[in-house]
Parts: sequence; C-alpha cells; structure tokens
Amino acid sequence: MRLNLIAATSTIAIALASSAYAVDINQVGAKQLEESLTKVVPESVAKDGFVTVKPAGTRYEIIYDFAKLLKKIEPGTFAITGLTPWSMFATPLETGLWSMEGNNSLNVSGNFKAPGQPKTDFTYAIDAFLFSGVFDPAISYFRSGDFSTKAVNFSSKTEAEEVSASFDGMKYKLTSSEGATAGTANFATSGSASGFLEKISSREVPPVEIRADAIDFAAAVNGLPASKVRDIIMFAVDHADDKKLAVADSDKLKGMLREAFPLLTSFNETIDFNNLTVSSAAGNGGAKNVNYAITLDGPTDATRFGVGVTAEQISFASAIVPAAYSAFVPHEFQLQFAIADMDFAAFGDEFLKVDFSGGTSSEDSGKKAAERLFKGGELVMDFPKISAVSGVYDAEFSGQVRGRIDTSKDYSMDATVLARDLDKTIAAVQELAKTNADLNQVSFGLMMAKGFAKTDPDGRQRWDISVARNGSVTINGQVIKGAD
Repeated sequence: MRLNLIAATSTIAIALASSAYAVDINQVGAKQLEESLTKVVPESVAKDGFVTVKPAGTRYEIIYDFAKLLKKIEPGTFAITGLTPWSMFATPLETGLWSMEGNNSLNVSGNFKAPGQPKTDFTYAIDAFLFSGVFDPAISYFRSGDFSTKAVNFSSKTEAEEVSASFDGMKYKLTSSEGATAGTANFATSGSASGFLEKISSREVPPVEIRADAIDFAAAVNGLPASKVRDIIMFAVDHADDKKLAVADSDKLKGMLREAFPLLTSFNETIDFNNLTVSSAAGNGGAKNVNYAITLDGPTDATRFGVGVTAEQISFASAIVPAAYSAFVPHEFQLQFAIADMDFAAFGDEFLKVDFSGGTSSEDSGKKAAERLFKGGELVMDFPKISAVSGVYDAEFSGQVRGRIDTSKDYSMDATVLARDLDKTIAAVQELAKTNADLNQVSFGLMMAKGFAKTDPDGRQRWDISVARNGSVTINGQVIKGAD
C-alpha cells in the first residue's frame, strides 16, 4: 500500500505528535521531540535525518530536509534541484499546546515522468511563506493560525503543452472550535490571493491567458474526529511500504475507520473570482464576479452534495459569434445542482467489508458499497435553479430528476420553467430566421410553448412539466404524450 507522496509530506510538515514536554528548553527535550516527530515517517526516512530538532533560546527549531525525503525516488521518474531545508520554531506552552512560527521560501525546478506520459519539466517558487499559530499535538494539527505568502510562480512544460501560473500574494486564517459531539472539532479557514495570472499554450489550441484581480475563498468542516483521523494517517504512513496489509492490520484499519465514521457532519467551500478575464486569439471574455460553491451536509443516511456556480456582468467578444447573435450571450448565469438522499451510513457498513489485505472480496465489496450509497439504486438529482439572462431572454429552470444508477432509460422528472418577456425572445429569433431559415423551427417551437404557458402574478410565463417513468408527459396538467 503506497502512500501518496504529497499527502505524506503535508502530514509530516505539521505532525507534532506528543505533548509530554516540559516548558524548559534543553537538548533532552529536543531529542524527545525529534523522536516523536519521526514516528510519523517511514523508518527508512527517519534514519536518514529527514527531521532534526535543536534548542534555540526559548524554543525549539525543527528542520525538515525534504531532499532526504525524496532521495530514494527513481531519478528516471522524478528529479528536482534547489530544494533546501525548511525550518519552523516551536514553543511548548503550559497548556500542552505549541506556539508555532516559520518563515521559509522555495525555488525549485525539476522534471517527472509518469508511466505512459511525456516527460514534464516544472518550476515552483515562493518568495516567502510565513505562518504563526497554535498547534495541538493531541490532533496533530493547528487549532488556529495566520498564514501568508509573497509572490508564487509555477510552470510546467511538455513537448505538447506549456502552463504557467502566478499570483502576487496570499493570506489566509484558520480558526477552530469544539464540535457538537465529544471528540470532534470544527475548522474554518478564509483568505484571499491577489493578482492571479495563468497562461496556457499547446499545439492544438491558441494561447489562452486567464486573469483575476483577486480570488477570495472560505471553507469550513464540522464534526471532524481529528485525533482519530490523525491515527488513521499515522497508520497509513507506518504501512506505506507494505504491498498489502496483514489480516490483523486490515482488521485494525477497519476498526479505526469504523470508530472515526462518519468523518464529518458537514463541509462547505466558496471561491470568488473578482474581475475574471479570459483572453485568446479566438476572442476575449470575462465576468465581474464568478462564484463557485460546494456543500456536503445532512444526516449520514440522507446526505446531500450540492454545487453552485454564479457569474455576473459577463462579457464576451469573439469573431466566432456573429454580431447578430451577440444579444443571445448571457450577461448573468446561475447553476445549482445537487445529488440528494445519499446513504453514507449504508455505504460505510458495506465498505468496511472490504478485505484490505488484498483478498478477492475487495472489488465486490467496493462495488456493493457504491450501490448502497444510493438507496435501492435510486439516483436523485435536484436542480434548485438554473437561470440565464441576456438582452433578449430571461429564463429559469428548477426541478428534480429521479433515475437508476444502472440504466439511463428508467427515469422521471418534475420541473418548472419560467420565462420573462417571451414575446421579445420570439421576436429576436424571428429576426435571425430572416438570414438563417433553420431558426424558423425554433421560433415555431417557442410559439407553441407559449400556448401551453400559464402566467404568474409577476408576469412571467410558467410551465410545470412532469415526465413519468412510463414515458407520459404533462405540461401544466395537460397530457402532451401518453404512456409508452
């Protein structure tokens, strides 16, 4: 069982795993801290001196030599230069927590080659990465902290494609609180990055440049059994070199996962792009604000996963879109959809039947776990709102689709479509039809739809649409198509 290198590095970088240190700073305490830190890395890495600790006045200096962590990787698959040690300072507090701070930089280059993929050259530079916070050794994570970076630059290049990305700086804050259930914690982070720029060029696609004045972000996870998750991570690190787990270790891992379940009670994340622009030879576009949001919440036997995207003050100019059609480009857009009623309790019960020692039942158990995630194989997708507004239309869709995960033919739908100023839309389509006869059918279809519409108090046309599993279709209570 191979542990993902990036995840291992992130875990190691914060894993102060013991609070049994006196406030006095001395060589004995440094040795104890070093031994504790090496417990969360493979033994072979610990022996190479990846982590060293020494007294530094009123605190300890912890040095991570990442080059030693990577030196056993096959040079033909991964090579890096310029990687220098990072250091951080830890001051033990009488409460058992640690005051942590650091100021490091990064300027590396190298290459990697995945099986069946072309060689990729890369560079990665951070002018400065500063942080200060309070670390809780009981959970091997920060309880609070302030983090910031100065200029960050990244690039990657293959024979066929080149990508570069940068931003001027970033700041973010971490806070935490006790969870509603004993032994759990809530974590929240928020921050922003300024001066984002990404450039993409390839053989097949003209160069593209993406910019944003600022990117604001926030995330929160509630009900996390942090210490139990820490133990699972440490178990994974301890068995990182095992090709397969022994039966006893497989049972132990399943017990740890069972105790940690359901891992969290809710999660949400939002990202806002301010003054986003996209430029290319094919045209230019952008939006004053683009917002992306995801949520995961609800009881474990009825969990809901939602995604939302909103774009405001959209602009688009391209020779691909003739001037006559420019009025149909939306200047506002919103998409919300969710997968509802997922049974993670049943999923967890079935997943824990997996034989982590590599037995033949692993594949079947994994498949059954996925099937039980959706009750009775039923997939429920909600669309709270999909809307678009332009100079010639204002339309909105909401509804729910129910189907099965094993077929695309067995489904039902209940939806509502709303449209404002439909006559204006029909007139715009009819005008285009003068030069594009194919649009006459669109115009005819819109006029037919208008005939089925109801009018809401606010003046919008409404269509309540129902599609049954037997194939019948009704609009505003009128049967449009009978059962198959």
